[in-house]
Amino acid sequence: MTHTGILTRAEIETMGPPVPEEIADTGVSEGFLCDLALKHVAMLAEPTTTAVAERLRLPRTLTEELLQLLYREKLIEVRLQTTVGSTRYAMLDHGWERLTRLQAVCGYTGAAPVSLRDYAHMMRLQAIPSRPASMETVRAAFRDLVLPDSLLQTLGCVINSRRSLFLTGLPGTGKTAVAERINAALPGAIWIPYAIEIDGQIIRVFDSHSHRVAADEQTPVEYDRRWVHVERPLIVVGGELTLENTDLVWSDVARFYEAPFQMKSNGGTLVIDDFGRQRVAPQDLLNRWIVPLERRMDFLSLHTGKKIEVPFEQLVLFSTNLDEKDLADEAFLRRMGYRARVEPPTPAAYVEIFKRAAYTRGIRCEQTSLDHILNNYMIEHRQMKACEPRDLLDRVTDICLFEGRTLELTPKLIDVAWRNYFGASHGFTMQPPASRTTGELVLEDPLQL
Repeated sequence: MTHTGILTRAEIETMGPPVPEEIADTGVSEGFLCDLALKHVAMLAEPTTTAVAERLRLPRTLTEELLQLLYREKLIEVRLQTTVGSTRYAMLDHGWERLTRLQAVCGYTGAAPVSLRDYAHMMRLQAIPSRPASMETVRAAFRDLVLPDSLLQTLGCVINSRRSLFLTGLPGTGKTAVAERINAALPGAIWIPYAIEIDGQIIRVFDSHSHRVAADEQTPVEYDRRWVHVERPLIVVGGELTLENTDLVWSDVARFYEAPFQMKSNGGTLVIDDFGRQRVAPQDLLNRWIVPLERRMDFLSLHTGKKIEVPFEQLVLFSTNLDEKDLADEAFLRRMGYRARVEPPTPAAYVEIFKRAAYTRGIRCEQTSLDHILNNYMIEHRQMKACEPRDLLDRVTDICLFEGRTLELTPKLIDVAWRNYFGASHGFTMQPPASRTTGELVLEDPLQL
């Protein structure tokens, strides 16, 4: 067992993963690390010990040990040796031959990986935040939304239990906004590896598009640099989701695996937006995750046919405007953990949402304008939705910009924005013909032109 595998949660939060002192501490075989070091020597223009160590993200002493093993096997040679860490190496013919064989099996050339065992231990250790959510922390996470206290209480229970949430409601009621902000209520950052090694194969985990590196002041000075300190990830997938996306993605060109999106969301939040509108049938997706949701573990397949067990340690949130009974049976819904429905706002809640949206845009909001908007809803018998204040104010902003006028809110501007948003016919206004005494040409019939 490596040093990482025996860490406690408190040690992880204060010190981070410990720096490996011996090759055995990495949890990865010496042979695999030597092969990876050889790839970096081949890629670098100036393959010094320090340069290779930076690529491997291993201590310089361990990197020098790996390079010396390659040297003794006559795969590389020493070109220049000056100060410590500045030894310069170069590839030999035997090394190039080995490199060709290695690239045919695995083309990965990134940071040294961690073991699957260490990864699983770290994810389970960090899954639940050290500080439970309270009503105050939940209010802070959703401070820019207007939500009933009963929903905030449900969201707090979801955050603390880490159970899944099935969020339903009409389109435009704010389900996506709620789903995206729930991750902000999870305090602290987590450690994830750049990559995982299993049977000589690589699974790349860190993704700069999905993971945001934590601030330097949150990161200790000394730690195992094969791990990255990131904010708790928020992964949102929508209509592009297929069943194949839930398994390891093998690249025939790169010759290594990319972790699926649910694995990248470990320690954070996974949002399935517009659930039921994906390219995969909802029942198939739910059947795929029925065991992971219940047991907190997932099974992925290598292209060799071998199955591996990985943690399924994230808060899963299904957001949909479809009827939940059309998407899943009662047996599955019982395993969902929590269910909540986001209702349309009341007039008072709508006004509060409108005021907040106007304030963020620097628009002064008079009571006469608010009364005019509420009157429009009443006249047209239109259902209010939480997204509409934002959308209407965006149209007002567009009109003011187009007309070159000061950003303001008036009943007249509201009516134009209303027509642009909800749709209106655009016909020609009938105007009386000009007097013939003015000498202007008047066409009695436009079709005669």
